[in-house]
Parts: sequence; C-alpha cells; structure tokens
Amino acid sequence: MEKTILITGASRGFGKLWARTFLKRGDRVAATARKLSDLDDLVEEFGELFTPIQLDVNDRTATFNAVKYAGSSLGTIDVLINNAGFGLFGAIEEASEEEVRQQFETNVFGLLWVTQAILPVMRDQGHGHIIQLSSALGLTALPTLGIYSASKFAVEGLSEALSAEVSGFGIKVTLLEPNGFATDWAGASSIQSKPMKEYELVRSDVQKDAKPTDYGDPRATAPAMLKLIDSENPPLRLFLGNMAYPWIRYVYENRLAAWEDWKEISAAAQGTA
Repeated sequence: MEKTILITGASRGFGKLWARTFLKRGDRVAATARKLSDLDDLVEEFGELFTPIQLDVNDRTATFNAVKYAGSSLGTIDVLINNAGFGLFGAIEEASEEEVRQQFETNVFGLLWVTQAILPVMRDQGHGHIIQLSSALGLTALPTLGIYSASKFAVEGLSEALSAEVSGFGIKVTLLEPNGFATDWAGASSIQSKPMKEYELVRSDVQKDAKPTDYGDPRATAPAMLKLIDSENPPLRLFLGNMAYPWIRYVYENRLAAWEDWKEISAAAQGTA
C-alpha cells in the first residue's frame, strides 16, 4: 500500500537511503535538508513523487512551516521519520558549551519541534506513525560519546511518553536504535571536541576495541524499514543491526543484577508512613 512519508535530514546517510528505498517502490516522499542541492539527485530520479524541502530543524518556526508545506504537497503524512542529527565525539570535560548546545539543539529540540508540528496533522487525520532515530547509545553510553548519548537518552524518554499520550489518536511511535553502521555519521556528519591529553588513554581504549565487522551495511536496513512502515502494530523500540541486541541485553542484565544487590537499601529509603 502506498505511503506518504516525511523524512528529515535526508542529505546523506540513512535519510537519503531510506528516501530512495520508499520512492523506488512508489511511495510519495517529502524530505528535508539544510541545502536543497543535496536533494537534487532524488528530484532528477523520481520527479513528482519527491518533494524537497529546505530546513534547519533548529528553527522551530521554519519547522512548522515545512511540515505544513509537506502536508499540502503529500495530502496526508502517514509516516514521519525524524532522522536529522549528528554525533559529537569527545570526553565530557572536553566538550565546549557551544558544542553541547548544538548537539541538543539538533538531536533533541529539532526532533521535538518536528514532532510537535506533525501531531496536529496526524491527530486530525486519525492515524500516523512517528519514527524517531535514537541509537543503541540511547540505552547505554560509551566513553567519549557521552554528550551524544545524553541527547539520545532524552529522545528515548520523550518518545516513550509521547507513545502513551497519542495512542488514543491512532498515532504509533517507534524508536529506532541502530548499532554502528558504515555511514558518514562518524565523518562529515560529526563534530570532534578539542582533545585533552588527559583523555588520550580513554580514547585509544575505545578506538582499539572497534573492528570493521562491528559496522553494518546501511543498505541492509532498507527491508527492515519497509516492514516497519507497513506494520499495523509497529514496536515502540526496534534495534537495527545484529550487535545491538546482545550488547544491550548484557548491559541490562548487569543493571538488573546491581539493582537486585541493592534492593534492600533502595526499599529502606522509602521510609515508613
């Protein structure tokens, strides 16, 4: 069944790959990028099926206008994929105020503005599916990626609450939690804080554990995305990649064990009535 889909951050990476995937099967897609020229190839290849929109998601007013334009172009918006975002590499102490604010402006506030803008559209039409790009790092954190993780932890919290708030309107919410993929997320789409020598060992320890096989092929996510947007009962959370599930299962087993060890202390902190 043909879908109408709005994707943010489609200039490269997952956003462009998924836009092309949907367009190839005949879905109608509106996609945003900070530079419209980054979307020229999709315009040339798919013509009227594709609507390019220039947008910086950090601009709340522009975001609401962009969603309104997408709705008028597509007629309805069945699916929103909140994909715009970037990575910030650096230890917590290394991150500048500007870098941290920029990370949250895009990854959290930008996603929130698009979400707020789409909700009246989906509520009025009585259906919709909001797909938020989180990360396996929205469930656990790695050294030198703490600020990025913090932004994705925020996305997890607001999206879980959102799911409960809008379910009565026929709106579904899914958090995508990819492990590492061979996109340019760690390249052109990232920022590196100014390194401090005190964290050289921490940084090298993280880097030495990384292997080429840890990174999935972005193209392999296309069938999963098609199944997700076609599902009548999509999950609240969906891992992408074969490393995320065993990794997060290990993390949560350890968390549960620690909570179990301290449960008596926790209960005692309740006090008595």
